[in-house]
Amino acid sequence: MEKIKLEIAGIPAVLYGKRSRRVYLYVHGKNGSAAEAARFARTACPAGWQVLAVDLPEHGTRKNSPEKLVPWVVTRELQTVYARMQPVWKHIRVYGVSIGAWFAMQALQTQTPEKALLVSPVVDMERLICDMMQWAKVTPEQLCEKGEITTEFGQTLSWRYLCWVRQHPLDGWQIPTAILYAGQDTMTSRDTVTTFAQKHHAELTVYEPGEHWFHTPAQLDAMQTWERAHR
Repeated sequence: MEKIKLEIAGIPAVLYGKRSRRVYLYVHGKNGSAAEAARFARTACPAGWQVLAVDLPEHGTRKNSPEKLVPWVVTRELQTVYARMQPVWKHIRVYGVSIGAWFAMQALQTQTPEKALLVSPVVDMERLICDMMQWAKVTPEQLCEKGEITTEFGQTLSWRYLCWVRQHPLDGWQIPTAILYAGQDTMTSRDTVTTFAQKHHAELTVYEPGEHWFHTPAQLDAMQTWERAHR
């Protein structure tokens, strides 16, 4: 499989597959990188697609980047990448994982990708942040006063982040979407993803034994089967 490392507007990226007019923009989740897209590329490229994956801030080759993994930075970067892709590829789809799926939807809900494949997507960031505040026993008043609070479970809660999320709902997402959801997902509840799928007319597939991070051989097999059915 062909693989080319490049930069798009200064953002490190990897392009997989032979030259084509069809491409997936792959957006990884937390602790991921552009390199992980190779697994999906082995399914997508034989079907005539290329896969373009970018390293998000603080990840992959940008682990020590000055840019941070915050939505007002990431959405702007993804919009820039998408704008550079449009003159090159006639058919563009999106593949998003976890928070990467949420970033992709935030960035592209006013754009026209043909389709989106989302794995373990975060679809209600406000609810997730509020859940984490409850776990950490942090009140909105405390977060507003301090600005940022680091939790015992490793997440930093941010008042600015929460305010941005509330100001940028996903109401405009109208792209044809297929979702793969893990029955044992502890980040997004089944009710939350079902409500989102119904509201946005997304096709929802639930893999009951799965976890938020698909990583066991059985889970990866299930994900590949789903990908082949929707590529």
